[in-house]
Amino acid sequence: MHIPEFYAGKNVLITGATGFMGKVLLEKVLRSCPEVKAAYVMVRAKAGQSPQARIQDMVSCKLFERLHEEQPGFAQKIIPVNSDLMLPQLALSQEDQRRLGDCIHVVFHCAATIRFNEPLKDAMQLNVLATQKMLALARQMKHLEVFIHISTAYANCDRELIEEVVYTPPVDYRQLIDTLAWMDEDLVSTLTPKLIGKRPNTYTFTKALAEYLVQQEAGDLNVAIVRPSIVGASWKEPFPGWIDNFNGPSGIFIAAGKGILRTMRAANDAVADLVPVDVVVNATLAAAWFSGVHGRKRTKGTLVYNCTTGGINPFRWGEVEHHVISTFKRNPLEQAFRRPNVNLTTNRLINQYWIAVSHKAPAFLYDLYLRLVGQEPRMMKTITRLHKAMMVLEYFTSHSWVWNTDNVAMLQSHMAPEDKKLFNFDVRQLHWAEYMESYCMGTKKYVLNEELSGLPAARKHLNKLRNIRYTFNTVLVVLIWRVFIARSQMARNIWYFVVSLCFKFLSYFRASSTLR
Repeated sequence: MHIPEFYAGKNVLITGATGFMGKVLLEKVLRSCPEVKAAYVMVRAKAGQSPQARIQDMVSCKLFERLHEEQPGFAQKIIPVNSDLMLPQLALSQEDQRRLGDCIHVVFHCAATIRFNEPLKDAMQLNVLATQKMLALARQMKHLEVFIHISTAYANCDRELIEEVVYTPPVDYRQLIDTLAWMDEDLVSTLTPKLIGKRPNTYTFTKALAEYLVQQEAGDLNVAIVRPSIVGASWKEPFPGWIDNFNGPSGIFIAAGKGILRTMRAANDAVADLVPVDVVVNATLAAAWFSGVHGRKRTKGTLVYNCTTGGINPFRWGEVEHHVISTFKRNPLEQAFRRPNVNLTTNRLINQYWIAVSHKAPAFLYDLYLRLVGQEPRMMKTITRLHKAMMVLEYFTSHSWVWNTDNVAMLQSHMAPEDKKLFNFDVRQLHWAEYMESYCMGTKKYVLNEELSGLPAARKHLNKLRNIRYTFNTVLVVLIWRVFIARSQMARNIWYFVVSLCFKFLSYFRASSTLR
């Protein structure tokens, strides 16, 4: 059975459908599986908007343009369900519980907090307890065939080798849930570092607990876990480079393109395990198909898929930096603060030095200028937010992991050639230079809403910044000469010696090239 045939006539339920990956999943299943009966999406009211209004706004964005052209009436298949994952019974009405229990065939649980340093209580509520409630809801579904839980490849980042298995966490999630219920925030905050152990944050810790919970409480449910690494802009679908947020590396890329980010603590040779969002979505839809068609005949226990690129098509942070900077030099962002240039270092002291010299000092001077001209200072606030984002990513930009991807390879081997093309997640085909250019241009077009027609003006502005920099450096050299060198005979002698030495080297190389 082909993948679109599996979804034909079925109702799917998606949590986190208004999030980055959730909306790509919704668009893909409606577009590539046109016979799917309906997509139920669990959405809460937000900022005075009803779930229906939020979905209507979402399907009006650029992501759904292709779907609008190919299937003009697709929105009728999207059924919003008023829900809140933080509340008891997911805040579902009795009527909605009955309706979902009677009609859902496939569940995609994508909802989670993506704030790495969320307070532990909140992270437990969103990543662990919400998953527990979703499993309880799934057990009421009479026709449920598959429950897909979206985790993260970094749930077990305290290990160097991460296999496609559910690991037993160091803390029993049931005991932790009971303990956190009576603890106040200060006590939880004090205990958090000891609880999370070698993991860098509450996000990875609670996602590991959620995986174990899924395995323990699934019961007779047919479940599978998909673990993406660092999810980035789309590779091909519905078009290259789509991204709609500043989260993860996207905000860092933009800061580098604007010339705000000049230094970052990262290892040049550490693997940057970026994975395009459409790769993750295609693998997720294929994983549900495989579990639905083959059930548990071929496997024992919970199927886990490490949806990563590092072990198959590695790409390193030094290469990321090179492609980001070169792309934004060719296609600059509008009103850049400085010309793009980033230095990666693993040394904390060197990084702190460059932060002071290249980030804080220019930001302070710029804010001083804004105050003098009667404007609101803003650069120091921007730098502070940038540093918080960099601190969160430091752990992931300074380490590499070994991923086992046997289940992903197995999944591909069971797919028909046409399904492999329609639901492509073979990252061996991914050309990183092209992808990074699409990614960077995607941040320009879809996050910053900058039109390509503005490129000539942006290039002119970048040339102006280059001229300013050359002028500043020339003035600085002259000042150093006047203040330090011109007043000291010893300094002048050293200066002349260095210049004459350089001249001799140049003369030697010129003579050598002439003889050749």
